[in-house]
Amino acid sequence: MKTQQVDVLVIGAGPAGTVAASIIHQAGYKVMIVEKQKFPRFVIGESLLPRSMEALEEAGFIDAIQQKGFQQKSGAKFVKGDAVCDFTFKEQYTKGWEWTWQVTRADFDKTLADTCESMGIPIAYETTVTGIRFNGSDSVTTAVDVRGNELEIHARFIVDGSGYGRVIPRLFNLEKQSVLQPRKALFAHTNDIRRSMADEPNRITAVVHKKGVWIWIIPFSTGVTSVGFVGEPEFFAQYPGTPEQQYRALLEAEPFTADRFRDVSFLFEPRILESWSATTDKFYGDGFVLTGNVTEFLDPIFSSGVTLACVSSQTAAKLVIRKLKGEAVDWEKEYMEPTMQGVNTFRSYVMAWYEGTLDTIFFKKDPDPAIKQQICSVLAGYVWDMSNPFVAHHDTELKRLARAITVKQKLDELEKG
Repeated sequence: MKTQQVDVLVIGAGPAGTVAASIIHQAGYKVMIVEKQKFPRFVIGESLLPRSMEALEEAGFIDAIQQKGFQQKSGAKFVKGDAVCDFTFKEQYTKGWEWTWQVTRADFDKTLADTCESMGIPIAYETTVTGIRFNGSDSVTTAVDVRGNELEIHARFIVDGSGYGRVIPRLFNLEKQSVLQPRKALFAHTNDIRRSMADEPNRITAVVHKKGVWIWIIPFSTGVTSVGFVGEPEFFAQYPGTPEQQYRALLEAEPFTADRFRDVSFLFEPRILESWSATTDKFYGDGFVLTGNVTEFLDPIFSSGVTLACVSSQTAAKLVIRKLKGEAVDWEKEYMEPTMQGVNTFRSYVMAWYEGTLDTIFFKKDPDPAIKQQICSVLAGYVWDMSNPFVAHHDTELKRLARAITVKQKLDELEKG
């Protein structure tokens, strides 16, 4: 059995793992990444948010990503019938990045991982963690590669950025069920032959198909567009047949997608993803910290996944560095609480989306510019700006605003009547 001695073991080579690995490595510590899969590999979460750029910049990834020619993203558009609500990140309330990218994640994630390797961070691909023993904050991790070779990794600390793999939560029974309803996505990459500039490749479009069912449309710079339908599993049961037959029937059933995507070819057969929401009791412990989707994955509607992954890893990496230096770290106050602030803010918006609260706000005629800017900041990922009332009071402000709009609309109708 081979043995490795490192300061920090990072589990997972996605955005969460690579951001943490790079920042800790740049501080002068020996870091190793183990990754269960072989890269490039497919994963969803293709539309980034501006706040993630700050973490990617600190990790030293911006130049490498820029060279890939990904589609720049400058906003988000929401459509319901003839109503349109268009957010432009330049008009957000919070000062910060005003653009980001829409990416094919296989290429994006491999770019981050390759950049880590170019820095001198080793990555063991196709290597599965089978066990972890802690002795205080020190640990011994056993792993097995695809050829059956065993590896033992001694580390002073572990960052678990394993995403859906949820390595530490599963090994130590930390998982718990999310409060969000289980949902299903049916999606594909399409050859978007009818795309025009009017289709705004520089933003994501979310289309309300019916209450609780929506469509993502994410154009890439290659002429390919990611299109996915999201709803409760029961919704899809009314469309019989293979996933492709279901998918084409859904495209045809929505006026916004019918003409543009009729008879298009796919880069792969439409795929299904469901029951993705999960969380854990605690995001840290003696000798480890959980980052990214391994903490909690919410829903694809506001593209929060990569941002929460990058920002949580950016925060965790700095705390790990302090811990390795012998400084005291209050993981509850300095990591758990801010991470949950971001998660809870996005969760409020996810729930408001499916409840229809955001329909009332987004599709109001003549919206208040100041309020729109504040909500735009949330959609840009700035969910830690407590000066923004739609962040500080995310659990109540959306409902209060929706009620006020509804009351005003009823009074206007009475006056006209």
